[in-house]
Amino acid sequence: MGSPLMIWLQERTGLGVLSPEVLNGIAQVLEEQVVPANYRLVLEDTPPEALYILKQGQLESYRVSKTGLLPCSFLPGAVIHLHELLLNQPAQRTVVARSDCHLWVVSAAKFQQLVAQYPEISQILSLQLAQELAQISDQLTYEQERQAVIRPYLVPKAKRGVVGTSRYAVRLRQQIKQAAHDMRPVLVFGEPGLEKDNTSALIHFSSQKRREPIIQIVSGLLQMTGADLFGRAGGKPGLLEWLGAGTLVLNNIQDLPAELVPKVAQLIETGTYTPVTRAGEPLAQPCSSNARIIMIAEKSIPAIERLVGHVIKVPPLRVRKADIKAQVDYYASLYCQTKYLPKPKVTPEAIRRLQEYDFPSNLRELQSLVERSIAQAAGAPELTEEVFWSTRAKGKRFRFNLLNAYPGLRWFLRSDWWPDRINYGFTLGAFAVVVVLLFIGPQRRSENVALNLFWAWWWPLVLLGFPFVGRLWCSICPFMIYGEVTQKLSLWLWPRQLKRWPREQAEKWGGWFLFGLFALIFLWEELWDLEDTAYLSSCLLLLITAGAMIFSAIFERRFWCRYLCPIGGMNGLFAKLSMIELRAQQGTCSAECTTFQCYKGVPKKGEGLETGGCPLYSHPAQLEDNRDCVLCMTCLKACPHRSVELNLRPPGIELWTTHVPRTYEVALLLLLLGAPFLHRLPELQALLGLHFDLTQFWTHLGVSLAALVPAIVPFAAYSLIRLQPSLKPRPFVELAYGYLPLVLGANLAHYLRLGLGEAGRILPVAWATFGYNGEELPILVAHPFSLLLSCRERR
Repeated sequence: MGSPLMIWLQERTGLGVLSPEVLNGIAQVLEEQVVPANYRLVLEDTPPEALYILKQGQLESYRVSKTGLLPCSFLPGAVIHLHELLLNQPAQRTVVARSDCHLWVVSAAKFQQLVAQYPEISQILSLQLAQELAQISDQLTYEQERQAVIRPYLVPKAKRGVVGTSRYAVRLRQQIKQAAHDMRPVLVFGEPGLEKDNTSALIHFSSQKRREPIIQIVSGLLQMTGADLFGRAGGKPGLLEWLGAGTLVLNNIQDLPAELVPKVAQLIETGTYTPVTRAGEPLAQPCSSNARIIMIAEKSIPAIERLVGHVIKVPPLRVRKADIKAQVDYYASLYCQTKYLPKPKVTPEAIRRLQEYDFPSNLRELQSLVERSIAQAAGAPELTEEVFWSTRAKGKRFRFNLLNAYPGLRWFLRSDWWPDRINYGFTLGAFAVVVVLLFIGPQRRSENVALNLFWAWWWPLVLLGFPFVGRLWCSICPFMIYGEVTQKLSLWLWPRQLKRWPREQAEKWGGWFLFGLFALIFLWEELWDLEDTAYLSSCLLLLITAGAMIFSAIFERRFWCRYLCPIGGMNGLFAKLSMIELRAQQGTCSAECTTFQCYKGVPKKGEGLETGGCPLYSHPAQLEDNRDCVLCMTCLKACPHRSVELNLRPPGIELWTTHVPRTYEVALLLLLLGAPFLHRLPELQALLGLHFDLTQFWTHLGVSLAALVPAIVPFAAYSLIRLQPSLKPRPFVELAYGYLPLVLGANLAHYLRLGLGEAGRILPVAWATFGYNGEELPILVAHPFSLLLSCRERR
């Protein structure tokens, strides 16, 4: 029996192939050596000084090459420099102790003596070396053939990591990390252009299989038999066999031939596959596969989801607005490095333009857009919003932001002047004076300046203003101002929490309430001649003001203005025709805003000023038409991200783009369509040859109601169209808005008669209000023929 050292050499080292006599001779010359951690035992490309056998500890070898450090660890029993000493070659690698190591050492001179004394050492080890070389040669041949097969499908590396810091990006990183921790199959799905193949590569290169190959196959290009993937029994191997323990990515799995679906399902579920056999041949035995399976699809596939271990949905770019800035910066850096160009700065306005766009082709489209913009800028130091010309969303086309074009306008609308100083410095007091003059002054329009202002000035100007400035009047409306004053005083006298809006009931019934109130006002105006009766006009103003004050004392903000005010309902309807709109960039709001200052109202933050939030509870990014925006500019003042826009646009464009039809609005529109007929009853009687006595109340009421009948003509015409089986028109509630310009024009024609004929008499009327004779004062009125009045009036 040999010594314990000889037995250890025989059992624990590669020298065990030698005879006991030779092993005993080696054991006699071995010397034990202890080296500390970080001690360099051998330097590459130098003659080896001894043969080392690791007894205990950890050694690491590496070689400095063009590709960096290639480390290799040694375990106890490793024989170091055997081949170098036999072949008389320098050391191939540097060897360093990573911990305190115990070594058996034979000096180079003594080992050469052993080789001369025992020729068996050279013979056996040379034979072993030849066998190893033959084995390596076979492996190399196999690997060359393997690489030739999988090279067309090989994914060399992941193109990039997950760019961005949004919650969607963070979650995607977490899902990739979780999928990389085990080898279960993965389904990655999402819209086109999201680089789902890169997500698959990130999973592979983050996993334990990172040193194995990863190949990607387009599922729709696979043979229906599956021979290219599974191979043939007794014949050519398939890609799965060549892949070994690597990762197989099946791209566009939804395009997989139907014949292959059960076979792929078997591979996912059991990790086995059956090679293809020819017709008439018995089925082959299933083969095991060590490959990791990752599938890519453009939508979720329930049949596949049940079989996989991980399902990752890659979020589209339109929900990752917060990441667009980082994505643009990354693509700009990548492109500029490739083209050796200086990297331009992307302006905040350009980022906001990009965040407003939804990017149907996602990251692919964004990268192409950035590269084209840099090329178009031709070395400019900045990329402005103009070079990103293709990113204008459909809802934002044909818009011109006045706030960007005129900084002075932005300053004014964000200042205290608009509208607070105007409201509390002028409108609040002026309205009180008008109401008092209507009560105590002369009662005819020709003698009362307040009545002249109300009917000959206010009505024509407001109607004229709708196509230009929408609901601008509502921002300086005295009804709203007195409602705000009442709200503040009531909270000061009786501190409490105002009620929240009953939105569901208000949306359902509020429009019908203001419709009914407007109908009553029309009848009141006609039956009691409000146009020429000062105190009744004052009562009308006080009635609407009282509604604003009462509801402001009950509900928070401006509940009356949004849902119940008859004038506000009319203004919201006609504001749809305006060439001005206030909107916000949805991308900027979703990407950068977390406080919703414009909607909720918070203290000053950054550029955003302290406000109480939108008085109508409207978020500018969610506005679909001008109905619920009074242009008070609270959102413009509150927004710290410059997201709010005041756009010039084609008049009424929302009616065929983002408009949402409402039944009660159509009812109000038809009521306003009948108003000109109601206001011109004498002319109608003369035209139709009728002779009703309008001095009698009930007769007048009956004729007034009959005058509103023409308002149902559009509905009657629509009903006739529906009787035609070949025609399938849209719902009437949608088509009725086509009458909106006609309704506005008809009402303007009525009140313009007063404006052109009496507004210019404001000076003599003002003198007459206070009992003076103003006949000598200048007047400015239109020629009678331009007013289209009756012959009696022209005479």
